[in-house]
Amino acid sequence: MERYKEIERSIIKKYRKEIWGKFVKAVQDYELIKENDNIMVCISGGKDSFLLAKCVQELQRHGKIKFDAHYVVMNPGYSEKNRQAIVDNAKTLNIPIEMFDSDIFEAVSNIEVKMACYLCARMRRGYLYSKAQELGCNKIVLGHHFDDVIETTLLSMLYGSEIKTMMPKLHSEHFEGIELIRPLYLVKEQDIISWSKVNDLEFLNCACRFTEKNNSENISKRKEIKELIKNLKKVNKDVDYNIFKSLDNVNLNCVLGTKKDGAYKSFLDDYDE
Repeated sequence: MERYKEIERSIIKKYRKEIWGKFVKAVQDYELIKENDNIMVCISGGKDSFLLAKCVQELQRHGKIKFDAHYVVMNPGYSEKNRQAIVDNAKTLNIPIEMFDSDIFEAVSNIEVKMACYLCARMRRGYLYSKAQELGCNKIVLGHHFDDVIETTLLSMLYGSEIKTMMPKLHSEHFEGIELIRPLYLVKEQDIISWSKVNDLEFLNCACRFTEKNNSENISKRKEIKELIKNLKKVNKDVDYNIFKSLDNVNLNCVLGTKKDGAYKSFLDDYDE
């Protein structure tokens, strides 16, 4: 059996419960992929996006829903070594990638660390939406997973003073007719890591020349939150799931205020009614 077929088989068989089942559940429960969609799967070179691409391939081949998919890599200025690593992994996994270039790394190279990361993310998103339009896609597919959702939630609470999370899908505000979807929404990072190790796969961790140069991972708030969750799980192994579930179980009778579309509503507004 060819190696890529063994890797595909591991998703369906060995990791059926941890990865494939949760991937399919997210697609179905959140109505992420529909009949005749034309989707653009974004591959960054990391474990999450490559697993995402394989899951989408399997769904396209064996699922009941008929849709088209493009597997796109945006090169923001990777080193030749990192660029080649992406190409090699795509070949190993039998993923027909389409790569296009941008100059994002160069554009943010002389900007202060925090602002550079923010601008880089914004510019990446703009390039990807533009590429999706060019390809006639109605959905952009990103590889964010369960742990990303939990970490984003806590980051918003502890450092942003608001309760909000990373949604499984959302409409683009600036590119009409395009949605962003996250099919790995229910898949845990530890299972993605396990899948990559079992298949002896090595993916890029952070290919950004800027963060490598400045070692910004050591000052990352997201890393801090990861450690917080890890410590909380020592006391309650279900703490991550409970955080996730709480976002689907908000008791509006017991919150001080809510905000929708920028409009704030206090519990006092209808307290005496």
